[in-house]
Amino acid sequence: MHFDPRSDHPGQPPIAITALVLPRPIGWISTLDQTGVVNLAPYSFFNAISGRPPFVMFASSGRKDSQRNAEECGEFVVNLATFDQRHAVNETSAAVPPEVDEAALAGLEMLPCLNVRPPRVARSPIALECVTNSVVQLTSRDGTRHRTAVVIGEVVGIYIDDDVLIGDRIDVRKLRPLSRLGYDEYSVTESAFSMKRPD
Repeated sequence: MHFDPRSDHPGQPPIAITALVLPRPIGWISTLDQTGVVNLAPYSFFNAISGRPPFVMFASSGRKDSQRNAEECGEFVVNLATFDQRHAVNETSAAVPPEVDEAALAGLEMLPCLNVRPPRVARSPIALECVTNSVVQLTSRDGTRHRTAVVIGEVVGIYIDDDVLIGDRIDVRKLRPLSRLGYDEYSVTESAFSMKRPD
């Protein structure tokens, strides 16, 4: 099978890129709007893009509340989505009006961050406090401007729950991070193995 994913040709298989690039980590993004209302939403188009200095990104298809808030208020927080929080993560993906606080809707406690104004999810074991660096609108090679934009943030503070550490290392087995697969499927990381990179 081979096809052009940009084509709407009849008979083309209904296979989306989201079923091919996996697993995808979930950035559970918390922001504040200009009136102080909390927005909390999961994004599976999310990842780290630099280690030193640390930068992360999330991509929004359409200028949703998270993108708008990150642009207008200049800050956002990435909360680690875990298996234990899977139902709350899913609940906060609901399409609700901007004035609705998704964290409150899902019954989540939020705590203040040290370096940015948006709060973090209290039960999330890791939170990355970010300052919005830039927003990149996606444009095809033919010049077509698309609805999707990539929001890039510089990480200016990191919260880690001591319970997920062994010495000075993160234990992924304690974290049990949630990730997105294709369709309505998710996965959880519960094991890991090591390999040394060649010199």
